[in-house]
Amino acid sequence: MGSVRKASAWLGLVDDNDDERYYDDDYSEGTTSGDAWVTDPRVQVAADKAEEKSRRIATVTPDSFRDARAIGELFRDGIPVIMNLTGMEPGDAKRVVDFAAGLIFGLRGSIDRVSTRVFLLTPADTEIISGDASAHRTDGFFNQS
Repeated sequence: MGSVRKASAWLGLVDDNDDERYYDDDYSEGTTSGDAWVTDPRVQVAADKAEEKSRRIATVTPDSFRDARAIGELFRDGIPVIMNLTGMEPGDAKRVVDFAAGLIFGLRGSIDRVSTRVFLLTPADTEIISGDASAHRTDGFFNQS
């Protein structure tokens, strides 16, 4: 892969198919559970080991505003949703974020930005714990004040 192609792939302008050379055709991961997919192959919910609703998180990568319904249905069922809007047009992405804002307002949830154009929608009964080390620090070994 040339340097221009690598830079374009890094910026997300073209598909990075360079990883395909590392896959072995003879390798088989075994059977996959059909229950892990919900109505749309772009919506995946962990189902086998996390039967409780409080232990499941859905990841949705919509292509257009029409896919917002899947986000709403999952969130309405009490499942936290990670929305990856990086592949959408800016206008459609804004509409999906506006839809999600109304959704979390109506169901008393919360929305957090994970990274650029990636959001986490959490229901009212879900607690987000910050990864900030100072927020979890107690009097201990490293607190030598």
